[in-house]
Amino acid sequence: MEIKRATFKCSSQQLSQIPRDTLPDIAFIGRSNVGKSSLINLLTGHGSLAKVSGTPGKTRLINHFLIDDRWYLVDLPGYGYARVSKSERGEFSKLITDYVFRSEKMHFLFVLVDSRLEPQAIDLRFIRLLGEHGIPFGIVFTKTDKLSRNQLESSAARYKKQLLTEWEELPPLFFASSAKRTGREEILAFIDKCLKDS
Repeated sequence: MEIKRATFKCSSQQLSQIPRDTLPDIAFIGRSNVGKSSLINLLTGHGSLAKVSGTPGKTRLINHFLIDDRWYLVDLPGYGYARVSKSERGEFSKLITDYVFRSEKMHFLFVLVDSRLEPQAIDLRFIRLLGEHGIPFGIVFTKTDKLSRNQLESSAARYKKQLLTEWEELPPLFFASSAKRTGREEILAFIDKCLKDS
């Protein structure tokens, strides 16, 4: 798949405000500062489609981007950023849980994790919730340019080991670097397959 046109459609504060058409949503989520905006810009080929910020936790709304009049790329708020008040944060805000668990438009969810870190408890809790609700998802390891090949393999192995304590089958895994522009083709090919299968 090659994205030819990506345009901002809308920002939503609640589930009732998201587009009501029949185009499918492919959504992206992760802890604040995981590199989500950079990945979205890499995938779409638009350097400033999603706002990249030095301040974690900037995305507080559900942002829909219309891709080639065929599907929506959805930028979800980051979770688990400490400088957001507890009432605002919950652990996973109501906005996140309403969309992820109740939206009929969402066909697939990419959960972004920082490849440099040990499996984070908050990511694992979110992934567990996805399993409990039967949500189709994959994991994208971001910032892979910061690691050597061996370090990246070790990082992925730690995640697989952790997940296999609760899962019989691993979700699809992807490896991406916005800096080195890697992972784009694999993720877009997977999205293309998702859309054709839906």
